[in-house]
Amino acid sequence: MKRLIPAAVLGLALATPFATAQPVGPAVAASSPSAADAKPEVTWKTVPTRTVSAGGVDFKYRELGQRNGGTPVVFLTHLAAVLDNWDPRVIDGIAARHHVIAFSNRGIGASSGSPASSVEQMADDAITFIKAKGLQRVDLVGFSLGGMVAQEIVLKEPQLVRKMVLAGTGPAGGEGISSVAGVTFLDILRGFFTGQDAKQFLFFTRTPNGIESGKTFLARLQERTEDRDKDISVSAFLAQLQALRTWGSKAPADLSVVKQPVLVVNGDDDRMVPTVNSRDLARRLPNSELIIYPDAGHGGAFQFHADFVASTLGFLAR
Repeated sequence: MKRLIPAAVLGLALATPFATAQPVGPAVAASSPSAADAKPEVTWKTVPTRTVSAGGVDFKYRELGQRNGGTPVVFLTHLAAVLDNWDPRVIDGIAARHHVIAFSNRGIGASSGSPASSVEQMADDAITFIKAKGLQRVDLVGFSLGGMVAQEIVLKEPQLVRKMVLAGTGPAGGEGISSVAGVTFLDILRGFFTGQDAKQFLFFTRTPNGIESGKTFLARLQERTEDRDKDISVSAFLAQLQALRTWGSKAPADLSVVKQPVLVVNGDDDRMVPTVNSRDLARRLPNSELIIYPDAGHGGAFQFHADFVASTLGFLAR
């Protein structure tokens, strides 16, 4: 099993750096003021990675759409993920109207420190990051493990959260959540023996639509070729697996105290965090909406990224 762990990390990391030749455009004459003064649009592909230090940790983050103002939207990512695991279409779509911030938590990617081994600790670190950025109130978009962290944040500091979008996730003690490690390693092996990225199996259905959606999603993750985050370490991956096992085995929290509006999203065939958990989560949250995408798995929000962005923008605007 120890020999499989590095392969697991590489198979799960949603973005593996690779070198590509950048296209060279036509030369721009220096005498053209309009061309010389034009600034290229900053997108998830090009936005610089920055650092904020707090609680003894150097948190790496990226920030877009500051000029939009309003409540910032903080993104919380999934198992084995770093900054480059976010779908550019989702980040850019939300950043078109909102101030968006995504970060790597303590010990994840290029952020310093020892990785947390519980969802509660991850939430504490996320709160530390949010406050270090000087933010007093935020919206949260949490995917998978990130959605669990979001739940802990709102329970710990409800005044910090305005709204939440929870995708591909479930409540503490949810069905099958403690078994995520087994499902993950199985699909790592499937990916290894078929020469495919494991997320093709973990995030998407094996129907023609699911397979094609997985391929295009994985291609989008490679659009950024410079200033990429570091892959997750073996120790961080194992710490996250421990956190998921504990979260899946603990007693459910009382989510009836969460009064914030919540949008719950998933595919109808999620193998990692079974879809029944999203339905259960929506029932437990008193002010929730539920979207279940057809012929979609754990990565339904990425497969249906256009609808997910539109639905999220509408939800945040209300």
